Amino acid sequence: MAASPPAQDSSPVRTVTIDTVTNLVDLSALRPDYDRLGEVTGNRLPFALHDWHLVWCRHFLNCDARIREDLLVYVVRNAEGACVAIVPFVLGSRRLGPLKITFLNLLGADPAITELRAPLVEPGYEYVTARVVHDAIANVPDWDWVHWAQVSPELAGALAATGDGLHWQPPVSDFVIDLPSSWEEFRGQLKRNIRESLRHSYNSLRRDGIEFEFEVLEHPADLRRGLDRYLELHRMRADFECAARHKNHFASKISREFLNAVCEPLAVRGTVRLFALKIRGEYVAMRLAFAVADSLYLYYSGFDPQWWRYGVMTTTVSEAIKYAIANGYRTVNLSPTFDLAKSRWGPRQIDYSSAYQTRPRFRSRLANMAYLTARSEENYPAKIIQRVISRRSWD
Repeated sequence: MAASPPAQDSSPVRTVTIDTVTNLVDLSALRPDYDRLGEVTGNRLPFALHDWHLVWCRHFLNCDARIREDLLVYVVRNAEGACVAIVPFVLGSRRLGPLKITFLNLLGADPAITELRAPLVEPGYEYVTARVVHDAIANVPDWDWVHWAQVSPELAGALAATGDGLHWQPPVSDFVIDLPSSWEEFRGQLKRNIRESLRHSYNSLRRDGIEFEFEVLEHPADLRRGLDRYLELHRMRADFECAARHKNHFASKISREFLNAVCEPLAVRGTVRLFALKIRGEYVAMRLAFAVADSLYLYYSGFDPQWWRYGVMTTTVSEAIKYAIANGYRTVNLSPTFDLAKSRWGPRQIDYSSAYQTRPRFRSRLANMAYLTARSEENYPAKIIQRVISRRSWD
C-alpha cells in the first residue's frame, strides 16, 4: 500500500464558492471555464479537455442498465467569479442483493480509454478545493466510498490535509520525453539499444528495397477515413502472438463509437494527429496522438504483423517525435504504465496519486475492502463480490 502524501497547507486562506453540475446542458456550458483552467494549469492531457468529458458522458454514462449513474461535477470559483477548479465525479449505485452500494468515481471509469483522470485545479487553490469538495461530498446521501483516481501530488497533499481516512493506492506513473531543439541532439542522448533499434528499423526496409511514406492525418475528413484503418491495425496488433501482447482497447462497439465521436470535435479544434506509416500504398502502422498545449500525447497504436520484423512501430514513433520537435512541441507523452518500449526513449516519470475514502460504517468498509481485495488478489469470493458491485458491460 502506498504511503499517504504529506499533509501540508502552505496556501493562503481563499474565499471560494462551489456549484454542482448534474446534467449535460450545464456541463456543455462550462467550455470557457475548461479553456481557462487548461491555460492556468498548463494542462497537457487530452482526458481533461471539455470535449473529452462531454463526449464521454454521452457514450459511457448509464451505458449499463445494472448501474445507475449521475453526473456530479463540482465547479469552484474565486471571489471574482473565475473558475479555479473543476472536479468531475460520477455517482454510481447498484443493488447487491438487499443492499444498495453507492460510490463516487472521478469521470473516466471506462475500459482503459481514459488513461488519466486528474481534475483541473488552479495552482494555489488545491487546499481550499480539497476542503470545499470534501464538505460537498459529505452532504451526498448514503455513499459507501469515493475514489480519488490519479490526482496531482499537490492535490493529493491537500486531500491528505483533510485528515479524513484516505486509503492510498500505488501511484499511476506517466512517462514524458523532454524535447531538445533538434532530432540530432535528441538522438545523441539516446541509449545504445534504442539507437540500434532505430538503425535496424530504417536500414532493414532500405536493404530490401522498400520505401515508406510517413503521413500526419489531422483534417477531420482524413481522420474519419484513417480511424477505420487505425482500429483494424490496433486489433491486428492485439491478436499478434509473436510480440509483447497488447490488449484490444477498442474491442467493444461502445469504445469504437466513443473514439470516433471524440475525435470529431477535437479534430475541428486541431487537437488530433494520426501518425501513419505507409508502404506500397497501404497503412501498415499507426499511432493516434493528441496535441494539447505544447505537448504531444501518444495514445494507442496498431500495426500489420507482416511488417513487424522491420520495426515499423519504432519507425512510426521516431517519425512522430521528429514531427513534434520540428513543430516546436516541448514534450512527448508516452502514456501511463511502464514497459521497455517506453523506457528506452529515456522519459522522465510523473506519478499520480490515487486514494479511496470510505464512509465510516461497517457495510461500506466491507464492500470497499472486498472491492480492493478483488482488484489486487486472486481471491475468488472477493472476485465474485467485485463483479457484482462494479462489473460493467461495454458491449
